Amino acid sequence: MTTPPSPEPVDVRTPARDTAAPLVRVVCVVYHPGDELARFAATLATASSTPVELVVVDNGTDHTIAESVVEQAGGQLVVPGSNLGYGAAANRGAAGADTPWIVVANSDIEWTPGSLERLVAAGEEQPSAGSLGPMLLNTDGTTYPSARALPSLRQGAGHAIFARVWPGNPWTRGYHARQESTGGYLREAGWLSGACLLLRREAFEQVGGFDETYFMFFEDVDLGERLGRAGWENLYVPDVRVTHVGGTSWRERPAPMIRAHHASARQYLERRYPHWYQAPMRWALRAGLSMRERAQLRDSPR
Repeated sequence: MTTPPSPEPVDVRTPARDTAAPLVRVVCVVYHPGDELARFAATLATASSTPVELVVVDNGTDHTIAESVVEQAGGQLVVPGSNLGYGAAANRGAAGADTPWIVVANSDIEWTPGSLERLVAAGEEQPSAGSLGPMLLNTDGTTYPSARALPSLRQGAGHAIFARVWPGNPWTRGYHARQESTGGYLREAGWLSGACLLLRREAFEQVGGFDETYFMFFEDVDLGERLGRAGWENLYVPDVRVTHVGGTSWRERPAPMIRAHHASARQYLERRYPHWYQAPMRWALRAGLSMRERAQLRDSPR
């Protein structure tokens, strides 16, 4: 069970902005961002014909770029004062919103014209939708797997062990089963990527937001599962497409993120399957994740 964001004071800097009431608050979590944040804000301006409320949460220590982008875009900067992690920072950015919709998005997203407006329209048509996600395209035009099934212990272990050495293995195929590169309208998924995620504020608040015990990664998997248990749908909208540049904030030094990803994977699957009779699968999962973590750390830049 998650708890609501804590009420401790944060540094909030809000320049003047359009007084028209927005339908969407867009929360962008950053940590020492680069030029991609300016591209995010510039393309966001084309993503909807109605006003959008932008909130940038800067987990880093140098806020120069974030301040400049927020000033130009007419948004709000939230400075927690420490690196809270992704989910906790997103909760801070969403706190106090009175818009019916909240977007949580990475700064390395580049919006296409009208994309956010069409995503919201899809949500308005589907009152059971707690979250909606667009098709995420890599910079080479291929599809980033952003709509997936919830991982099981067997599937998680198989994906962890074989994904790198046997990409077409049946466990990885099953994990990505909901992801398709063709168009279409509204497909239900187990969870949607937090890289670009539209959330119905009512649903997000009902389940308590992101679980802040996940520092980085798997907070979106956990959220999708809890939304589903609460009776909401996670809907993939492949007719709406945005570009996901990917990993801009940690590409040069990926080791900490590799460790965080594997720690969150272990946490999620062990919480989801805690029973004594599931212990052998948890052991296999830990072994598989440890093998993959070591292999990725060995191959990553230092």
